[in-house]
Formats: sequence, structure tokens, C-alpha cells
Amino acid sequence: MTSPLRYPSQRVLLGPGPSDVPARILSALAMPTLGHLDPEYLQMMDELRGFLQQIFKTKNEMTLAISGTGSAGMEATVVNLVEPGDEVIVCVNGVFGGRMKDVMERAGARVHAIEAPWGETISAEQVTAAFKAQPGTKVFGIVHAETSTGAHQSLEEISKIVHSAGALFLVDAVTSLGGLPLEVDAWGIDACYSGTQKCLSCPPGLSPVTFSSRALARMDARTTKVQSWYLDLSMIRNYWGQDRVYHHTAPINMTYALREACMMVLEEGLDNRIARHRCNHLALRAGLEAIGLKFIPKHSLTTLNAIHAPEGVDEAMVRRRLLNEFGIEIGAGLGPFKGKAIRIGLMGSSSSQRNVTLVLAALESILQRSGAVAAATQVYAGSAA
Repeated sequence: MTSPLRYPSQRVLLGPGPSDVPARILSALAMPTLGHLDPEYLQMMDELRGFLQQIFKTKNEMTLAISGTGSAGMEATVVNLVEPGDEVIVCVNGVFGGRMKDVMERAGARVHAIEAPWGETISAEQVTAAFKAQPGTKVFGIVHAETSTGAHQSLEEISKIVHSAGALFLVDAVTSLGGLPLEVDAWGIDACYSGTQKCLSCPPGLSPVTFSSRALARMDARTTKVQSWYLDLSMIRNYWGQDRVYHHTAPINMTYALREACMMVLEEGLDNRIARHRCNHLALRAGLEAIGLKFIPKHSLTTLNAIHAPEGVDEAMVRRRLLNEFGIEIGAGLGPFKGKAIRIGLMGSSSSQRNVTLVLAALESILQRSGAVAAATQVYAGSAA
């Protein structure tokens, strides 16, 4: 009989998520569990809401953490804003745009997809044409940071088109919240969801979400019940609001952890945090390109780097050796990129000069190429000058 694995190995998490979790956040998880209606816990919920409002850059009162991962946040936004038969437009240029489309269809929407090749972004012209073809559209959904391809989607111009057409603007910010510029109010985002395990460097298990007054008005005007009882915000909002009406038992200790993670974000400062992610991305990029590796998207995320697999090299072997010999986890390609790409995440606490230097040195060793660390070092030297 094989002995049970009592403790997981210590990894350097540089995949598409989760990211490294600081000891301070892990310690918060271990604090005493309170009841979900305990006055101290309710105070923590209110504090968490305030922190999330600052990170989302919104004054939306309906800002909270859904019990579940980012996928639960996606479902919550969709099933509360969409009724059967509603016309919706969803942008698909990777796995997570496709997943949003699937969830919309399961909610009974009549979905019209705007598609772009993997690794590319959606243009304002495509959005304008889609609304011209579907003028009755009620909800428009798009992914801000497409984790499967590393593509960074611009939102501001598209938001204006969406609101001019009278639709609600729904955004997936799972791989951008806390790591990339994201301004919910300034950009006119009506509903936005994220996850804890990416740039917030908290264990997976909660999904920060926020809803505008326009989105709340749409919920209040529903003529059918929300498809999901568990994710029905007409009830959840009463628990997070003044009435504190019991709906379900919240994940108490995960709330502690997310609250601590948000405090760390705000202590660092959003602008400083965004700049840190950008600096480490540029250093990683310089190092990878110095050893002949090329990025896939033209508009690359700074939080998730999608790179063509080294020509003539088994990318699975590279990932396996990184894990077994160096304790570094990176991601494989998905969908059309399976076997053709690697994905290196630099999110939250994982985004550091130490980790950039470590993964580049490991790749130099595995690929028997040189110059990556030197190129990254030059970037850091320039940023410090």
C-alpha cells in the first residue's frame, strides 16, 4: 500500500494560475473560524467590499465576492443579467471567450459570436458591425485578459459602442484584476468578474464581482427566476447588504484570505503593482527573445506570457524538466495551441525579478542556449536608472 502524500511540494508557480500565495495570506486562512452572521465577520465582509471597490476602481455598491472560483463569477453575472430568449453578443478569441458563450447559451440566450483568430483581439469595427446586425442585443460580453492566448484586449472604445447600442457591458477580468489597468467606472463596465488566484495571489475559491446601477436595474426588471438558486443575486445581495438575510454559508476563512490579499494590493498601491507587472514582463520578454523564443499575441498581457514552443523541441519535455529539476510550474498551450505553445504567468506575488531570473536561467540550461538572463538584467538595470 502506498503511503498517503501528507504535504505538497513547494513549487514556484509561474503557470496560468494559481500564483504564489504569500505567507501573510496563508496565515489569514488559519485565523479562527467565525459564524457567517457573526458581527465581526459581517464587519470583515464590509471591509472586503470597500477594498474590492478600490481595486475595481468603482463606487458600485453591488461589489462582493461570490462563493466559488472565477467560473462561478462568470455564471453569476450571466444568469442574473440574461433571461431566456435574450439577444447577446459574445467575443470569442480563446478558451474563455468560448466558455462565456457556452454559459450564455446554457442560460437560454440567443448568442451571436464575434470571432477572431486565437492570439488576436477584437476590433471596434467588428463590434460596430455586430450591433448593426443585432440591434436588439441586451448584453455584450468580452474577455479583458484571454488567459489561453496571452492577448490583452482594449476595452474603452468598445465600451462606448456597447452603450450607444443600449446594451450592458460584461467583462471577464480574471487575469487582469490587480495586475493590469482596469477601471470599471471610467470605462463604463456594467458587470465584471475575476478570480482570487491570479494577480491577487490568494488561494482559489472566491470570485470578486461588481455590478453597475444599470445592471441592477436589469436584474430588478426580470420577469423570470434566475436559473441558479445558489448564484441568484436577488438573494445574495440581501446577505451582503444591510438586511444580512441568510442565503448560504459563506467560505469564512477564504474571506479572511481575500481581505488580506486586497490589503496587500492597496498597501503596494495599484499603480506600483501594475508597473511591477509590466517591468517583469518586459524583462522576461527580453530574455526569451534573446534565446530565440517568440511571443504569440501582438498585444501581449503583462500578467500571462504566451510563447511559441521552441522549434524542434518537445514543449512537454521542457515543462516536465522545469517542474522536476527546478520546481517551476509553467502552463501548456490549449486548444489550437496544444503542443505548440508554453504559457508563463507573472501574476501577483509570482511577478518578481527573482522568478524571472530563475525561469530564464532554467530555460537556458534546458535548451542549452545563453543570453536570456543577461538580456533581462539589462532591462532591470534600465528601469532602476
